[in-house]
Amino acid sequence: MTPLTVSVRQRSGVDLVRLSGVLDRGTLGQLATALRPPLDAPRPRIVVDVTGLRFCDSRGVRGLMEGQRQAEGAGGGLRLIGVRGTLARLLTVTHLVDQFPPYDSLEHASRWPATG
Repeated sequence: MTPLTVSVRQRSGVDLVRLSGVLDRGTLGQLATALRPPLDAPRPRIVVDVTGLRFCDSRGVRGLMEGQRQAEGAGGGLRLIGVRGTLARLLTVTHLVDQFPPYDSLEHASRWPATG
């Protein structure tokens, strides 16, 4: 199994989560653990940089969807940047591109609409 490397840091007013390696059934727990602190914040704004992912399966996509669902439930959101390769194909085939629209940079993804 190829490991998943995860880093989380604050940048441009969002929690930037960088993934590299393989996101699948075996590494999904690492994603959930890394997302826990940002998701505990009020109105979490999370940008996940998937540029470094070499592979992502359907369980990985489900993990990202769960993070997004939790973030939106708390009045925030989760966005992806750097989508390409297997993940891009998976999002297209499963018609999840609308749920995870493409953002080309952290600056682009971190422009959230103003909340009231």
